[in-house]
Amino acid sequence: MNSMTSDGYITADGRQIGGKLMELKNITLRFGGVVAIKDISFDIRQGEIRAIIGPNGAGKSSMLNVVSGFYHPQDGEVWFKGSRRQPMKPHQVAGHGVARTFQNIALFDGMSVLDNIMTGRLNKMKAGFLSQAIWWGKAEREENENRAVVEQIIDFLEIQNIRKTPVGRLPYGLKKRVELARALAAEPQLLLLDEPMAGMNVEEKEDMSRFILDVNDEFGTTICLIEHDMGVVMDLSDRVVVMDYGRKIGDGTPDEVRNNQQVIDAYLGVAHD
Repeated sequence: MNSMTSDGYITADGRQIGGKLMELKNITLRFGGVVAIKDISFDIRQGEIRAIIGPNGAGKSSMLNVVSGFYHPQDGEVWFKGSRRQPMKPHQVAGHGVARTFQNIALFDGMSVLDNIMTGRLNKMKAGFLSQAIWWGKAEREENENRAVVEQIIDFLEIQNIRKTPVGRLPYGLKKRVELARALAAEPQLLLLDEPMAGMNVEEKEDMSRFILDVNDEFGTTICLIEHDMGVVMDLSDRVVVMDYGRKIGDGTPDEVRNNQQVIDAYLGVAHD
């Protein structure tokens, strides 16, 4: 069991988790008369892997969309790095250090793997339009620096052999890896992964799990993920928040969640005598 303090906690395997990077306070999100999220609060700690689970329609993706700025809740507050975040557009949120992948792959099929990943560096490009057009001075230096970062990510995710391949020609599992690479190219402090294992076979899931752990360990990136594969969630996550019909019904370590009777009844479907 993790001993939580304001400064963080130490995991069962001895990793030091820091204080609150993001805090969601009493979030309520409505679409007309439909309540997608009802008065939910939880935090994401610096350096941890935080999972959000729940049955279909529980509001998980809606919560991720609140975090990334796609949705703005009618009630509640989003705090990031100790400050209350005002309503922002997604590109503004990304500029503050939050990147994400999507449940449905959102890549440019006609572009190469390298060029797709380079789009993740757009927030890092400061050169003016003219210098970019003639590729001179600051624009040239930026291009070289950004390409160097992207090449490191390509090596890290072991996709060197497809770097010039159009994304549309790739199998599904590699497309998911390219989408992860594009998110990493933004050098996020908080990485949001919306069902990163969806549609993958066992081998692809093992590869993606390894890369997620490596991103967290080697880059120190805080990760919040939505995932339906309970084996993956329990193996990867430091803490898990459980949603059902827009409400939070559980929050704790994987073991605490696994043994929570309300979670068992609502989601895991394990018989209980």
